[in-house]
Amino acid sequence: MKSFACGDVVPGCNARWVCSTEDEILAQVAPHATSAHGLTEISPELVSAVRSNIVTV
Repeated sequence: MKSFACGDVVPGCNARWVCSTEDEILAQVAPHATSAHGLTEISPELVSAVRSNIVTV
């Protein structure tokens, strides 16, 4: 299992995901970034930041 806490990239955000794969986490983080943080584009830098903070649980 993989885990990601949004607060590791966006301080103060309490959203957290636990999924089977990194790709599943990314699929859930993208709409969260849009709705909760107002992002209109998911940049390669953001994807890289998310990937670097995903941990195996």
